Amino acid sequence: MSRPRACVATGVAAGLAAHLGWPVLVVRAAFVVASFAAGAGVLLYVWLWALTPWEAGEARPSRSAPVAWLLVSAAAVSLLAAAATSSLLALDPLAVDAVDGGSEALGSWLFAVFAGVGLAVASGAWATFIDRPEPERGPRHELTIRLVATVLLVVTAAALVLGPTAAWYPAPTFAAALAAVLGIGLVYAPTLVTAWRELTEERTKRIREEQRSEIAAHLHDSVLQTLALIQNRAGATTEVARIARAQERELRDWLFDGEAPADSDLGTDLRDFAAALEIDYPVTIDVVAVGSSSERASGEVAAAAREAMLNAARHAGGEVSVYVEATPDSVEVFVRDRGDGFDLVDVPSDRLGVRQSIIGRMRRAGGTGEVRPGAGGIGTEVRLRFPAERVGGAGPAGIIGTEGSRG
Repeated sequence: MSRPRACVATGVAAGLAAHLGWPVLVVRAAFVVASFAAGAGVLLYVWLWALTPWEAGEARPSRSAPVAWLLVSAAAVSLLAAAATSSLLALDPLAVDAVDGGSEALGSWLFAVFAGVGLAVASGAWATFIDRPEPERGPRHELTIRLVATVLLVVTAAALVLGPTAAWYPAPTFAAALAAVLGIGLVYAPTLVTAWRELTEERTKRIREEQRSEIAAHLHDSVLQTLALIQNRAGATTEVARIARAQERELRDWLFDGEAPADSDLGTDLRDFAAALEIDYPVTIDVVAVGSSSERASGEVAAAAREAMLNAARHAGGEVSVYVEATPDSVEVFVRDRGDGFDLVDVPSDRLGVRQSIIGRMRRAGGTGEVRPGAGGIGTEVRLRFPAERVGGAGPAGIIGTEGSRG
């Protein structure tokens, strides 16, 4: 069982309905009916809310219902009901039993005050912990909810202290006013908790960065220099050099990219593929990505670029350069090797690797692919171009942009 990421408030009813195969309205009605059984429906709802995970996906959960506004509105209604009840108490103070405080009217008044304070505090907590991360609401929404809840509680505390109930029922009035004052602090407590959590995470991250820097400095002066020396002495295409380069790349990624979130941009995708090719073939592949784009790496451009890199590693070997450039107009990939080169016309018609996996794939996706001799007639250069207006979803699989660095 899981909760949908696009939901009304928490996704509990929708997730349970999907799990049981029931209409969601039936599930919601069952929660309401079960709540009259000593609050069993409320307890079950909260339990499922706490323990049921979100459905798989990367999208941030979004809620259509303005829950924080509903809570603060309910708080206002409850506090207004308490004000109306206090007026009735002031008109007939003798109706309250001063000995045991058992008057039904006084009990209802206290309940309305405490319920209003609790709902105001809940609205502030919801706005901070749940609504603030959502882009459509955010910090401004949180601040507005907190201000409205604060005004409600300040007015309530002042009305309790200065109102007629303070003279006739001092002890209950003091308790209610104290609850309103504490509620003001609790409205802002989630903000302090969030700030403390962010401060702790920042401190932990800084400590990790310091430790990583110490390790990096030590390894750079020893292991990395040794691996680089092995590559230079052994030659670029030997087995020892390839293993040393793969280990150096892996170690550098661990040292300098270990804290970076895994991203699937085109540059990262091609660097990972280059590292794998260097283990399997006698080749050294340098990947450089410039420009920035919010698009992810998947689809035809990445597939065509990987095929070109595989061909260069398999047939040319030696040193291969991969250059990825994202501009406002297009995404381009250049794969250059320094092998013997070839003429596409001389390739037999039954060899479909270049024609279909590279040129044909780009043409079908709406881009272009070109194979031509390298600079000075040395080696081969494969150029792939995809127009920006089609990047990110117009192609067959949603094509990619770039945001990377030298691999």
